Amino acid sequence: MTQTIRYAVVGAGKQGTAAAYDLARWNEAGRVLLIDANGEAARQAAERINRLLGRAAADAAEVDASDVQALTETLQLVDVFVCATPVRMIPGCTQAAIAARASMVDLGGHTETVLAQWALTDEARAAGMTIVPDCGMGPGLNNTLGLYAVEQLQARGATPREVRLWDGGLPQNAPEPWGYQCTFHINGLTNEYDGQALTLRGGVPTPVDALTEPEMVTFDGLGEFEAFVTSGGTSTVPYSLEGVLEVYENKTLRYPGHYRQFKAFKDLGLFREEAITLPSGATVAPRELYHALLAPQLGAAQIEDICVMRAEGRGEKDGRALSFVVDLIDRYDAATGFTAMERLTGWHAAIMAQFIGRGEVAPGVHPLEKAVPAGRFMDEVRKRGITFSERWEEGGD
Repeated sequence: MTQTIRYAVVGAGKQGTAAAYDLARWNEAGRVLLIDANGEAARQAAERINRLLGRAAADAAEVDASDVQALTETLQLVDVFVCATPVRMIPGCTQAAIAARASMVDLGGHTETVLAQWALTDEARAAGMTIVPDCGMGPGLNNTLGLYAVEQLQARGATPREVRLWDGGLPQNAPEPWGYQCTFHINGLTNEYDGQALTLRGGVPTPVDALTEPEMVTFDGLGEFEAFVTSGGTSTVPYSLEGVLEVYENKTLRYPGHYRQFKAFKDLGLFREEAITLPSGATVAPRELYHALLAPQLGAAQIEDICVMRAEGRGEKDGRALSFVVDLIDRYDAATGFTAMERLTGWHAAIMAQFIGRGEVAPGVHPLEKAVPAGRFMDEVRKRGITFSERWEEGGD
């Protein structure tokens, strides 16, 4: 008799609810536990999942994830969980996971946090549990697509040289004047546009400033998008593929005009977190003021979005250039009410959690790029009705 895996999600927000839905849908014999400091939010998320699936598939628990001891006690009832909390809470959740011997996947987005988790691999292995950080859409699915391109080139007998990624979550109809709506906390958006991205240049991990290197990218049927460097998207892949590829990079896609607007905000100093003193003597942190003014402009009661992703792998075979390109486009799903961002983010993490639950990832801390073959992962993406196209291109640069 197959053992029922006990899954949970810590954080009953938008992405966490989507992850819990996927875990419950594909784990019909078991239930999923939604854990949140806001007990009512957890209960509402569980009730929504139960309505969508037409069965009692989800339960709720009120636990503050910042209380490591309380979280540890709750996780002792769990085999595998998705950590869908803010980045600052991931270290504590990791500590609780190891103490409870509960395997963990997180939505990450902060490479330094991942590197700190890597240092705990011996502890995780000794506890017989598994950790795979930085799942989601980006970082996460974007890197899965990039690794899939590498696998396809190798399967064709080519030597991979470069991987370039582009991805973005956007409203289907661009609202004026910003051409953008935020489906997550605005501080996450600012963090992506600030700091530095980790890339591979010349085969060496190289930091590149965010909000630089703009270019235009065209998708058939959708038109042109702006693309530019943002931080966090490549996660630890440049470290893992150092010396294997010459180039590995990720850029964010937006509607034309967005880049100049937000580059101007950054150049003006509105991303700064240090308080400044105004002529009146009042003090204010520019980023706090910026968020207070902009966040209401980028929000909406209902966002019908589109997520656009592309991975292009370039290599050589028999002295000739060979490229493999995969495009993935997903839209808001009216049947479930999940946005494309929620689907691609939550479901990617849930898929990885289920690989762990089935025993396909060994105990320890594993980067996404080494946890599961990308082709296996993409098979699971297909099962969920998320479509993507593939094409080969020969010759060229």
